[in-house]
Amino acid sequence: MILPILQLPDGDIVALCVGGWVAWSFLIGFVAYRFPLKLLETDTCLTRPRPWGEERHWYERVLRIKCWKDRLPEAGDFFPGGFRKSSISGGDYGVMSRFLAETRRAEYVHVAIWLFWLVTMLWTPGWGVLVNLVVGTAFNLPCLWVQRYNRLRLQHLLELKGQRTTI
Repeated sequence: MILPILQLPDGDIVALCVGGWVAWSFLIGFVAYRFPLKLLETDTCLTRPRPWGEERHWYERVLRIKCWKDRLPEAGDFFPGGFRKSSISGGDYGVMSRFLAETRRAEYVHVAIWLFWLVTMLWTPGWGVLVNLVVGTAFNLPCLWVQRYNRLRLQHLLELKGQRTTI
């Protein structure tokens, strides 16, 4: 069993975890907000569809994502000049392309935020690390699913628009 580096009372551990999650989330959000849009224009090994045939229909059928995705909080425009995903309307190609890039930014953010559970090992005993892993997963995995689903959906729509403009 790995012992934490810091030995703290349970109340301090909880406060440090809660405060750490909040502070880490703001830090990661701010760093990602500063990413140039150019870095988000193409998929990477993290954001590209999975080799086992990831499809938007799987998210709809298995996760029933359309039933709950709009209930998640939206923080795309938390920082000045950010992109609010609900601002997409009318099927404008440029706006849809920007939204596609922003799904990548959001995916990077949620993966990086999720990794904070590893940091909690510094001051949290084993049971607390497990709690932080569960909490981090519960808060970030649905957001990751929504980003991946939206990206698959947008890529499909942009492909259709591309075909229509070339005919």
